[in-house]
Amino acid sequence: MSRTMSAVRTLSNYIGGSFVPPQSSQFLDDFNPATGERIARVPRSGAADVDAAVAAARNQVSASGRAELLEKIADGIEQRAEELAQLESQDTGKPVALARSVDIPRAILNFRFFAGAVRHDQTACHEMAGALNYTLRRPLGVVGLITPWNLPLYLLTWKTAPALGMGNSVVAKPSELTPLTAQALAEIIHDAGAPRGAFNLVHGLGPEAGQALVGHPGVAAISFTGGTATGAKVAASAAPQFKKLSLELGGKNPTVVFADADFEAAIAGTVRAGFLNQGQVCLCGSRVLVERKIYERFVEALVARVRSMKIGDPGDPKTELGALISPQHRDKVEGYVRLAKQEGGAVLCGGERPSLPPPVANGAFLAPTVIAGLSPSCRTATEEIFGPVVTVHPFDSEEEAVSLANGVRYGLAASVWTTDLARAHRVAGALAAGVVWVNCWLLRDLRTPFGGVKDSGVGREGGQWSLDFFSEVRNVCVALPAP
Repeated sequence: MSRTMSAVRTLSNYIGGSFVPPQSSQFLDDFNPATGERIARVPRSGAADVDAAVAAARNQVSASGRAELLEKIADGIEQRAEELAQLESQDTGKPVALARSVDIPRAILNFRFFAGAVRHDQTACHEMAGALNYTLRRPLGVVGLITPWNLPLYLLTWKTAPALGMGNSVVAKPSELTPLTAQALAEIIHDAGAPRGAFNLVHGLGPEAGQALVGHPGVAAISFTGGTATGAKVAASAAPQFKKLSLELGGKNPTVVFADADFEAAIAGTVRAGFLNQGQVCLCGSRVLVERKIYERFVEALVARVRSMKIGDPGDPKTELGALISPQHRDKVEGYVRLAKQEGGAVLCGGERPSLPPPVANGAFLAPTVIAGLSPSCRTATEEIFGPVVTVHPFDSEEEAVSLANGVRYGLAASVWTTDLARAHRVAGALAAGVVWVNCWLLRDLRTPFGGVKDSGVGREGGQWSLDFFSEVRNVCVALPAP
């Protein structure tokens, strides 16, 4: 495992263009979940720090310089790409190869994409009898961005780029469990020459710094990605102040495999959807629904592939699964494995802590797990686990597949595997999900809307939807003189 950070770092907030300590002088410990070592001290910020950040968030980027600033930030991320991949791996426990191939390239793309979107944005013009209407965009002002620990830089850049691109000032609150790349992003934005106060970073706990940001009267909008229970609290706090809200919340996503699917492609896609980032992606396909005609063969092949996955040192380029985010989160996931057994399930593979050599012997690792024999309506099969655990269930008809897929409170994403194009369109249209992939998973075009239905969230981001969310759209109606 690479060791680019041997000393414990003390992080700072970034407020008004300066790196400053928390006003409380209190710090939280940040641990590498793969080794258990302490790697950073994180500011334990509170309402006073958020007040200072909101007060400083007044210098918005001029319209003429927004795209250029986003490009400079992308350049800065690109120049520090390997460092950022190492930081992300150390903070999250994910394989550094995954951070190199997914997280950091996507962070670069987020800024380059929205630089282009800003340059090519068009607003509407509507003629009517005796008048002309045209649409203006204006910045909201100060926007709050709250991001989770599973894809720290990936998701922070996904929100920061369009927020700055639309001319807003940003106050960001990353997860206290994964602060390192957020700190690096603040450095990159600073070096790119952003106006003082255009981007502000406040570290801390959700109930303290996060709640202060959500409830602050000077914040016009909140974009939040995280758990459904926390999202409900965010909405309850922000809604009475009529803030704009975008909530990307939890998922219990189905992978639906029909008998006519390309078998090998479906196996590979199911494994990737179930276990990427140790299953700690809101889009992961944790419920595998398989047509009964191929169920036994499919499960046998799935288990064989999962058993062959390499788990261990995130610094090893061959590692496929790293550590979970923390020992406490692993305890939660293990609790669901025990619950599955109580509910009558059979653990076909995984479910145990692997024996690994130093330096990762004491890391928060859990072997990838496949569970069969459960009722589709039991807790294990309907509650979000957010770990390397999938359950498999047979179905007999297209109608049953749709019913099972829609039979949970979530509706974030789904994937459908079939070679029948008509069926693909029928099923995709019937699924209660914000995103449906057909014969693929996590294939993203950043122009498309992203978000969930039911308990998976409110609103859409991506492409035009992000530009709409991070701006105030106004109509101007000009009466024309009679001819």
